[in-house]
Amino acid sequence: MAENPEEAILSQLSESVKAITALPECKTVSRKMYGNLVRRIKLLSPLFEELKDGGEDQLADDVVQGLDALRIALDSALQLLKSVHEGSKIFQALQVDKIASKFEHVTQQIEAALSQVPYNKLNITEEVLEQIELLHAQFKRAIGRMESPDLELVRDLAAAQMEDDPDQMVFKRLSEKLHLTTTNDIKAELIAIHDMVISCGGGGAHEGISDDYIETMSFLLRKLKDCVMTDNQEAESNEIDKGSMKHRSPIIPDDFRCPISLELMKDPVIVSTGQTYERSCIQKWLDAGHKTCPKTQQTLSHTALTPNYVLKSLIALWCESNGVELPKKQGNCRNRRSSTTSTASGGTSSSDCDRAAISTLLQKLANGNPDQQRAAAGELRLLAKRNADNRVCIAEAGAIPLLVELLSSQDLRTQEHAVTALLNLSIHESNKGIIVNAGAISDIVDVLKNGSTEARENAAATLFSLSVVDENKVAIGAAGAIAPLIDLLCHGTPRGKKDAATAIFNLSIYQGNKVRAVRAGIVPPLIGLLKDQGGGMVDEALAILAILASHQEGKVALGQAEPIPILVEVIRTGSPRNRENAAAILWSLCTGNSQCLKLARELGAEEALKELSENGTDRAKRKAGSVLELIQRVEEVVIS
Repeated sequence: MAENPEEAILSQLSESVKAITALPECKTVSRKMYGNLVRRIKLLSPLFEELKDGGEDQLADDVVQGLDALRIALDSALQLLKSVHEGSKIFQALQVDKIASKFEHVTQQIEAALSQVPYNKLNITEEVLEQIELLHAQFKRAIGRMESPDLELVRDLAAAQMEDDPDQMVFKRLSEKLHLTTTNDIKAELIAIHDMVISCGGGGAHEGISDDYIETMSFLLRKLKDCVMTDNQEAESNEIDKGSMKHRSPIIPDDFRCPISLELMKDPVIVSTGQTYERSCIQKWLDAGHKTCPKTQQTLSHTALTPNYVLKSLIALWCESNGVELPKKQGNCRNRRSSTTSTASGGTSSSDCDRAAISTLLQKLANGNPDQQRAAAGELRLLAKRNADNRVCIAEAGAIPLLVELLSSQDLRTQEHAVTALLNLSIHESNKGIIVNAGAISDIVDVLKNGSTEARENAAATLFSLSVVDENKVAIGAAGAIAPLIDLLCHGTPRGKKDAATAIFNLSIYQGNKVRAVRAGIVPPLIGLLKDQGGGMVDEALAILAILASHQEGKVALGQAEPIPILVEVIRTGSPRNRENAAAILWSLCTGNSQCLKLARELGAEEALKELSENGTDRAKRKAGSVLELIQRVEEVVIS
């Protein structure tokens, strides 16, 4: 039986109080304000419980209105209290006045809501009534009398930023007040600052924060890290960290890698589109005469390179915290798409997977906010790319269903990370079935239709990988993948066209998908690619056409496209494999079609086929011989 509105409001109020009561201890500069607000809200619980127990009595309209206002106020309080546990502790310290204003606003909101509740109309005991009236008075007194800031903290922050050589005790006190006292605390703070920088596109517009402001935060974190590392009580944990570092390489954050080389950046610079690259790599790109951004393909308005000092500082901090030396010089700046990458220290990755790290990432995938989910999907993408052990561990940990859910994310970057992670995981044979059983195919097709350029390309590559299993060819075709693959083949980047062609080829091995491809209009664009000798897609176009020509509908569609002249030209001048496929297509078209045979003969196919029958591949020789026999029969009929 559904709850009535009064019961629903009371239930929501009780749940809000329970949620606030269950929040962990605050370990930021806001802990005093946080503690006072939590303590006061807890005292509301008896009121809600007693009202729920007296459910037979209908509440007056003005009581319901007041309780609803209180519900909204407690929701605001819960969101504020949760936010205190998120993000950078240093940022909170520098923004303590703004945070205090937020606590002031929520306190006013709760007091105003309590003022709307007519206590004399409530059927509650005198004890609870007295407690609520006292509590209301506390909220009234708290307005305008919010806790004054920690003056020692304010002075220490000022000294740390302004003095040339601050006393180390300044950083010692800051370390304790900000609860940044261990190497794990420092690493968590580094990640928080990094996420802040990434959320504002490399520096700038996060709640009006300037690059200088983030640079200040990075400077303070460096000093606090030095303080922590020199503390004797951290010696033991430092040794543990160093020992474990020998056995596994840290995961380089995706945004610390150059999009061209995929290596850790030493000298990051920003181009006019706002993307960041390693200086040496983007310079080589520009020196080669390119005028576009490699990642976005947008035309560059200018070729000036602006140093990204904020990101460079964060990379240096990350390296120090993870025991990684900054690269002395960047390696080869080719775009590496292989399934193996170098580790941060320059060697090959370990064969052991980091189960603890994977488990943490899965927690963020399942329960994190959108920014945390995006970052976790990105790290899983890199881990899955690194080695086979990681692919097994990630799948066994249950990541695949969570990644499949993120394929529907409205955040295009999250979607891109998720589909690419699934692509990398699908390399391991047993993971293909897990991905399909998680219902991924339809979602991957949606990404193929509507995702970013890179996401569409990787969705096509994922479908190809899954289609290696025969039964998946049927499911992928039935899910509507053929048409968007053809669209990518026609309008994608060079890489996208390759990915689409590979997927279409593999899917078309199944007879039903041949029909789908033909009816979706694939033949004309394939002929166009075949005629574009400089487009780099001749091999793929011929391979797909050779498969389609074996089906009657494909044969009819090919005949209507008038491909005989280009096929004869390929047989005459193409590569061995292309000559073989062209001969196979020509044989399919000419079988039972005297018009095609006559046209082929008129175009000089006979001489080219004779040469192919002598010097081609085994299959090419057979097909060339078969077409020559057909031509000979036509000639005999004409003579007779």
